[in-house]
Amino acid sequence: MTWIDDPEFTADHPFGPQTLPYGVIDEGVAVRVGGQALPLRPIAGSFGDRLAELVSADSLDPLLAADRPVWSELRARLIELVTATKAPQGAALAPLASARLPFAVGDYVDFYSSRHHAENVGKIFRPDGAALLPNWTHLPVGYHGRAGTVVVSGTDVVRPKGQRKGEQEPVYGPSVRLDIEAEVGFVCGGPVAGEVSTSAAADHVFGVVLVNDWSARDIQAWEYQPLGPFLAKSFATSVSAWITPLEALSRARVAPPTPPHALLPYLVEDTDWGLDLALRVSWNDTVVTEPPFATMSWTFAQQLAHMTVNGATVRPGDLFASGTVSGPEKFQRGSFLELSWGGKEPVELKDGSSRTFLEDGDTIVITATAPGEDGSVVGIAEVAGTVRPAA
Repeated sequence: MTWIDDPEFTADHPFGPQTLPYGVIDEGVAVRVGGQALPLRPIAGSFGDRLAELVSADSLDPLLAADRPVWSELRARLIELVTATKAPQGAALAPLASARLPFAVGDYVDFYSSRHHAENVGKIFRPDGAALLPNWTHLPVGYHGRAGTVVVSGTDVVRPKGQRKGEQEPVYGPSVRLDIEAEVGFVCGGPVAGEVSTSAAADHVFGVVLVNDWSARDIQAWEYQPLGPFLAKSFATSVSAWITPLEALSRARVAPPTPPHALLPYLVEDTDWGLDLALRVSWNDTVVTEPPFATMSWTFAQQLAHMTVNGATVRPGDLFASGTVSGPEKFQRGSFLELSWGGKEPVELKDGSSRTFLEDGDTIVITATAPGEDGSVVGIAEVAGTVRPAA
């Protein structure tokens, strides 16, 4: 028994004591306990002086700037407090509704690490060319995104405007092929560092969120050659309001797919950092796809090693995303570009309507779970967003 009175705060539910993701609500730094939040500032006296300062902050920035031993110490103390039969002095649960973006996003990088997704997109965008470009199996392909338009789950997304290819001349106006990409994001912390090895990557990743990399496919198809995504991606990126600690995913670690050839030494892992995460995407309350993260060809450790191999630094608050998560089956495709095969195969929703790409008013919710200790289920907090008409 625990003093927390919430039917969802059990190991059978994704946000039981095995998960304890961090977020920020009106009362300050909090952890999610089932369907509620536990503000930490009122119980700061239960943590000791060093941890008390971190949990009393207005954001997670000071905690991200700490290091893994501190993160482990705080998590161990939290587990003790929330599983006790008596509430710590000052404890009071609060609603989740006021959750906001819990940290200041530094740099944002997005990768392209699902072979299934990359091959599908190649076949759609380059039907007469190679599905997979020759560099893809040698390095984690990525691009530097726009940190200033990362928004918290629940924020409406305004349909972007831009150029798209016309019959003779480019056409300007609202995107008519607005899409999603179901991804997993990694929130960085620890000391500032460059050239992070795969073996040290976990010391620079605080935790995991879900990411919806909203994508305007018509704008993307016109602009992406030869330099890649730009305005098609930079208008909005949605992330979970709650960060699941990397430590909570210790039982979700799996070996990634075997590469087709030897990798350069800096990308060789001495430990497996594939993750067995099961994603689910709902389109207006209809589950349309269930992408498996375990199929991703590149791990976050390899991505971080590649991102810093040229001397670029990783800092607390940096965010990098996996790229679209897609599996080998149609019902495992993590974007609607793939699911509708470029708009040729409409997706049926349970209200009787059909879609190829997003319409104004559509709501997308992405959730995920992972295996935890003793058969429990670890949750990665949802990322949700509703499309609003172009301004």
